[in-house]
Amino acid sequence: MQEGVEGVKPGLNVGHRETMSIVVASDMCPAFGGVQVHPTLSTVSMIYYMEWVGRRVILPFLEEGEEGVGAAISVEHRAPAPVGKEVTFTAEAVEVTPRRVVCRVWAEHDKGIVGEGMFHQAILPRQKILDRIASMK
Repeated sequence: MQEGVEGVKPGLNVGHRETMSIVVASDMCPAFGGVQVHPTLSTVSMIYYMEWVGRRVILPFLEEGEEGVGAAISVEHRAPAPVGKEVTFTAEAVEVTPRRVVCRVWAEHDKGIVGEGMFHQAILPRQKILDRIASMK
């Protein structure tokens, strides 16, 4: 464990938001065994972008030698986002402590909310994460 890591830098406060937009492509659709189920954003793809935009909330505030790891995510997939549709993902910090950041996350397009939920990230010394990974080999 690295000494002196005290948590995220000052400046990350409740209410801080990040956004990113994507255009739904066919490789983002649900498919099992190489067979596409329907031409819309899959739940797994939606969660991927929710986690990514949540990560963008913490990145500028990580101290040297620390990293964020996904600790929990709970989402509801509410509406389809067809191939070709632009979807905007937003993460808003709703809880910030030195070792944990919780974001409300949502995805939306011009017709409404695609999905929404909560994403929790633990802030840990990078070496502690690497040691934990190595212990699982």
